[in-house]
Amino acid sequence: MTREPVPVSRPVGLTIASSDSGGGAGIQADLKTMEACGVFGTSVIVATTAQNTQGVESVHVLPTDEIEAQYAAITTDFDLGGVKTGMLATAEVVETVTGYARDLDAPLVVDPVMVAASGDRLLEPAGENAYEALIGEAALVTPNADECAVLTGIEPEGEESAREAGEALIGMGAEAALIKGGHVPGETATDVLVTSEGREVFEHPRVETEATHGSGCTLASAITARLAAGDALDAAVEDGLALMERAIRYPLDVGEGPGSVHHHADLRDRAAREPTAETVASVVDALVERDVSPLVPEVGMNVVGATPYAETPGETAAVEGRITRTFSGVNPNRGVRFGASSHVARFLLAAREFDPALRFAVNCRFDRDVEDALDGLDWSVATYDRSEEPEQVKDAAEGTMGWGARQAFDRSATPAAVIDRGEVGKEAIVKLVATDRESLTERVFSLLDALETA
Repeated sequence: MTREPVPVSRPVGLTIASSDSGGGAGIQADLKTMEACGVFGTSVIVATTAQNTQGVESVHVLPTDEIEAQYAAITTDFDLGGVKTGMLATAEVVETVTGYARDLDAPLVVDPVMVAASGDRLLEPAGENAYEALIGEAALVTPNADECAVLTGIEPEGEESAREAGEALIGMGAEAALIKGGHVPGETATDVLVTSEGREVFEHPRVETEATHGSGCTLASAITARLAAGDALDAAVEDGLALMERAIRYPLDVGEGPGSVHHHADLRDRAAREPTAETVASVVDALVERDVSPLVPEVGMNVVGATPYAETPGETAAVEGRITRTFSGVNPNRGVRFGASSHVARFLLAAREFDPALRFAVNCRFDRDVEDALDGLDWSVATYDRSEEPEQVKDAAEGTMGWGARQAFDRSATPAAVIDRGEVGKEAIVKLVATDRESLTERVFSLLDALETA
């Protein structure tokens, strides 16, 4: 028997840029990112490059009539929801694309690519002067600090100079400008969105990696995809930055160079949510079946699981209301949901800064008997005392959990258990951490066995 097709409707995005044979940037990055954002990606290739994670070997610009043939094929068949430009290579191509932009009925994001992350030049000098007219057609232009200096004569070194550069780009006709701070030194990367209504600042900790190849393409493509889906500009920028930050935080170890950003990290993380929640639920079932009452602290026990690329407590699954002792053993108060834990989730996320393979954690009672049981196990056990936490850390965003993890972990060893001695008047607990379900349940049961036989 035959089956009826079930067509799926998706927004359509277009990238006008160059091919990256290495797959990390250019057209390849654009299409990967659009797909990750739920948008059907189309392309007009203006040039091919021979490049990889180490650098650019050569660039071949396509004839203008071939570029025009591609553009005509796309625009006569697809209803475009968003368009972006990337590496355009020459003044002639920039001028050709500017002609297309004047007739667009979709938001245009201009990423004025001039130099590769490797330092290789990707735009001829004459092309720099041609950009002003293209910027004048943009809903958003996304230059980094170096590109700002070329386009506006202003080199952003902080929030105020970034605002000035953004206003200069708006003066050229752009509706908005996102001044990227990745090339500006400092522990924090600051991106500034400038519109006619003001500015919005986005800050995030800098990731110490050289694997940023394709980051600009990924960001501009993500924003374009969000705009194509109907998001407002500020929401599209915020979502695009979040996707790009995760792509840099978890780069792909490919090639002989620094590697590439992970265009699908956000997509993979969302796909892992249900399996992660199911794993947490299975651990809870195992703890209930075994009756781990002797290990449940007064505040209750919780099992927390992080998705592979989790960055916030909202991306960790845990028991809502925790696991508590009952007359017949232990039971969870409610089911498993994301964002249900704060304390243990923040500790797990902080621990992952030192060992990203860690995915699961559980908090257990800690007293002299548990301490003796831990001494009898062949485990690496770390400890920290919250009473020693500096006052300025208590007021910081990461709070006790980040400070505690830094005291307990180093990059050469991952403890199986971390003792949190608490503050005055607060219960001390021990947290068990593991990379998978089997390791976590084995550690809980091993500690319970050692406690019961002590």
